[in-house]
Amino acid sequence: MLGAFRSALATPDLRKKILFTLGIIVVYRLGATLPAPGVSFKNVKLCAEQIDQQGIYSLINLFSGGALLNLSIFALGIMPYITASIIIQLLTVVIPRFEQLKKEGQAGQGKLTQYTRYLTIALAVLQSTGIVALAVRKQLFPNCAEPVVPNDTIFTLIVLVVTMTAGTSVIMWLGEIITEKGIGNGMSLLIFTGIAARIPAEGSNILAKGGLTFFLVIVAGLIIIASVIYVEQAQRRIPVQYAKRMIGRRMYGGTSTYLPLKVNQAGVIPVIFASSLLYLPDLIARLTASTDPGATPSWWATFVATHLVSQSSPVHIALYFLLIVFFTYFYVGITFNPDERADEMKKFGGFIPGIRPGRPTAEYLRFVLGRITLPGSLYLGIVAILPNMFLELTGEGQNQNFPFGGTAVLIMVGVGLDTVKQIESQLMQRNYEGFLR
Repeated sequence: MLGAFRSALATPDLRKKILFTLGIIVVYRLGATLPAPGVSFKNVKLCAEQIDQQGIYSLINLFSGGALLNLSIFALGIMPYITASIIIQLLTVVIPRFEQLKKEGQAGQGKLTQYTRYLTIALAVLQSTGIVALAVRKQLFPNCAEPVVPNDTIFTLIVLVVTMTAGTSVIMWLGEIITEKGIGNGMSLLIFTGIAARIPAEGSNILAKGGLTFFLVIVAGLIIIASVIYVEQAQRRIPVQYAKRMIGRRMYGGTSTYLPLKVNQAGVIPVIFASSLLYLPDLIARLTASTDPGATPSWWATFVATHLVSQSSPVHIALYFLLIVFFTYFYVGITFNPDERADEMKKFGGFIPGIRPGRPTAEYLRFVLGRITLPGSLYLGIVAILPNMFLELTGEGQNQNFPFGGTAVLIMVGVGLDTVKQIESQLMQRNYEGFLR
């Protein structure tokens, strides 16, 4: 891996792309630290130190790299775009028009991308409105008496919502320009950057508990990362043989290849689904809570805080694990259609040795997919709940943002592997040595 980066930096055009990507990342991190207009930066810092990051903070704050609790112009991070992309991807199965656009190639994909952008803006308006409402009602920092928005007039609140929505639009543009002119997938790299930015602070908190604890956590983190890399690279290769065909004067086909089915076919999407659904009751409870400081919390708010928000609760752990398993099967079933794959193979003269083309091939693919999805879903669930095992070591109480487990390690490892593969593929295009050395 280090050799690939050294060779990339030695290649002028690749070096230019890497430096351009790093420059965009610097701009992104700068925007994540700038407070939005109308926000008291001093009060936000005081309140952020007093809270225990939990509930609705966890997921958005993870993807924004801590920008949420600073109420910066990039407070929402990349989360609205991720949600919009997932929704559009799911709608391609439900809406025939979207399914037709998906099959039209580059032109149809461009149209779907445009719909994703519109939906991202709409979700950004909703999420920014919710965050500003929580901040004004003092539900964002419930234990802090200092007002984070001193001047809570209608005009100030509208400016805040517009600024955060515009920040999400800028992040979306930065991600797309990285994909076009830089190295790697822009949106994934921005998520990677936001998560990596939290590692020094989390590491210092662990180091404060003692040198032995820090050493044990580092060793455990390396083992987890190595295990995740091993499983992420694992795949079931189904052999596919293509029959020979005469088209005009030329002979086509007669080649052997394989259909790769990854053990983790769904990626990190089920974890995001489960986290979002699990923290939705917390958001509802906060928005409907009484603003009176002396008011007694309702039974619903008490139940949510005790069993759903607290990551050490057995109810939280069990629900989180079961939701991840469910969404893994759900997402794989939607994104991978064995009938379509079987029809495509039959159309181009391909077949699996020992399996008849058509319906028997689809049934075989469905059987294999069901077999490998089970260990993939269990793997995702186990990795996602691993931060709960470090609650006592870190002493933080809530560890959704723990850097060596859960959503963080899945995203960082996946993005890192994908970026290295892209660099190596570009190096192979520029430094082809042929058969003789």
